[in-house]
Amino acid sequence: MMHNRADYRLYLVTDRNCLQQQTLEQAVEQAILGGVTLVQLREKAIASKAFYERALRIKAICHHYNVPLLINDRVDIALAVEADGVHIGQSDLPCGVVRQILGKDKIIGVSARTAQQAIQAQADGADYLGVGAMFATSTKQDAQTVTIASLTQIRQAVTIPIVAIGGINHTTLPALQQALQAAETSTSGVIDGVAVVSAILGQKDVKLASEQLKKMIKIK
Repeated sequence: MMHNRADYRLYLVTDRNCLQQQTLEQAVEQAILGGVTLVQLREKAIASKAFYERALRIKAICHHYNVPLLINDRVDIALAVEADGVHIGQSDLPCGVVRQILGKDKIIGVSARTAQQAIQAQADGADYLGVGAMFATSTKQDAQTVTIASLTQIRQAVTIPIVAIGGINHTTLPALQQALQAAETSTSGVIDGVAVVSAILGQKDVKLASEQLKKMIKIK
């Protein structure tokens, strides 16, 4: 399993709609220079060939800085560009099937909103979980929020890393961390990282936004 080698602390999920003036490639490089530790390329409305070509360009940037690249949903694209792994949702191919396709060395993340989904994902060979939305988010209109209680239940149910996602920014991150601290039942910490979209890509200075968020993250 590769999850021990991945650093989930500041996890960037891409969304070209957030960008101000830069290209996605420029923004991803600036984000990595600012401290992003893992990149997930998410393209919901793009032809496969264009997705493949963009994934190759983003992979070249990520690997130049030794940052893993995961592909959202598209196992075929991940295989085609030899990405480091994929992130899948509950309506995508089952994790166990994806593990068979990608092999044991690739990173597989699964979105989970309940302890039951988390336990299933871990049993199926997931390396980490994306749990959210922690806050209402503009980048995913249909995202339902997950309570702190649910998040701590998920933490108690599984041993694999957890990345909190959804509406996390410079304002909500301290609130999330305070709530987790108050609810924490173990000494190991509840989350292993935070995934952000517009809090980095939607800012005029992407590198600075990444640096500021990285400094704010209090993860043991």
